[in-house]
Amino acid sequence: MRKAKRIKYAVCITTFVIVSALLLAALGTYIGGERAFDFALVRSETMYVCVTLAVILPLLIVAFIFVNLRRKTHITRISDTSAPEVQAGDVSDEPTPEKANNGERFPTLIKIDREKEKYERSDYDESITLKTLCENLRNYAANQKLYYDIEDIRRFIAGLSVSHIMILQGMSGTGKTSLAYVFGKYLDNPSTVIPVQPMWKERTDLLGYYNEFTKQFNETPLLEKMYEANYGKDIYVTVLDEMNIARVEYYFAEFLSMLEIPDAEKRYLTVVSSQWEKDPKLLKEGMIKLPDNMWFIGTANNDDSTFAISDKVYDRAMVMNLDNKAEPFIAAKERTVHITAERFNAMATAARKEYRMTKRNERRLEMLDKYMIEHFHVTFGNRIMTQIRKYIPVYVACGGEELNALDDILSKKVLRKIETQNPIYVKNAAEGFCRYLDDLFGDDKMPLCKQLMRRFEKNI
Repeated sequence: MRKAKRIKYAVCITTFVIVSALLLAALGTYIGGERAFDFALVRSETMYVCVTLAVILPLLIVAFIFVNLRRKTHITRISDTSAPEVQAGDVSDEPTPEKANNGERFPTLIKIDREKEKYERSDYDESITLKTLCENLRNYAANQKLYYDIEDIRRFIAGLSVSHIMILQGMSGTGKTSLAYVFGKYLDNPSTVIPVQPMWKERTDLLGYYNEFTKQFNETPLLEKMYEANYGKDIYVTVLDEMNIARVEYYFAEFLSMLEIPDAEKRYLTVVSSQWEKDPKLLKEGMIKLPDNMWFIGTANNDDSTFAISDKVYDRAMVMNLDNKAEPFIAAKERTVHITAERFNAMATAARKEYRMTKRNERRLEMLDKYMIEHFHVTFGNRIMTQIRKYIPVYVACGGEELNALDDILSKKVLRKIETQNPIYVKNAAEGFCRYLDDLFGDDKMPLCKQLMRRFEKNI
């Protein structure tokens, strides 16, 4: 490298020397050869000045290059003599990402390990009932200027008792996100709101990814809350805001599969493919346990900017429609409440024993199932029947009526499948189906189901 620079400088100096010599020769000829130049302009004083400058300028450039070259050579010699000798392969003094991070690629999760006592509370209310929970939650929301019908609160709580995934859908501005958020505030454990992005396609969009350059894991708020929830007993709420702006069955696929595993202790999601010595304590071979005390509540809009939610998601989730805003009312002041997820599940289990669905309604469901198969080729299925049997008792324990609960869950889980049938056939069969509901359950005892069927009929 140095040799090449010296050659360049030598060529430049030689060039300028030759040019200077030629110019000096030309000047001598010009001054001595008076007969060769008879024009007044050529013999003027201005021309003498120009020629003189043309001779001096190359000499100045040569001098500048020479001085600069000597200066750089001097600096190079100093740096060569002061630089310590480095053996080949010796990089012990260079900071590597692993050394810079002290071998910790999950700094936030490790911080949670150190502060785990913060999440191990003991001041829980073990005396609250499902009915009181619904009434107090409604009042607490009203204290925040958020008004909901008591029926919607009952559906919300009963739905959470059936599945760890709930979809809140309806018109914009009806309080879908607010309901999930105020529920977390009421439990004194604020909900984690995650705005879903249109380009999301896989698990790493929710949990984060390992950065090979920084040697650290890009931890997301969801990963942090999941890790924290594994230390605590509280109910944790994660809100997937505008969940269907991307395809839910893509980015949430592994969560759906894990939640299907009956044994909560075996629900593990892969975070990284290997384990480091200083990884967080609760990561097992690079996997994190999907906590049983965490619920996922997604808000969904149905417009041109969103994707249709697939049957795979709908079948596994509980669905709630918020189409109307409740009227404001004066509510009693309510404080936050501390209940464990275990206590919530225990209340639901007790309700299913106490308010088991009546045999009469069991027979009605069997008859309705046969009618649906015969006329629409749609059946309830084992999963939906299990959800119905879990949902109705808890709804009743929350203070509601059994037929209202049956009407609600049938309209969300069963009749929704009719929408995909032949539209002309559905239109012709809609009125007959509404009459059958009146005959089976009583006049106008199933308003939500009838309203949905007539909407199908009207939209065709």
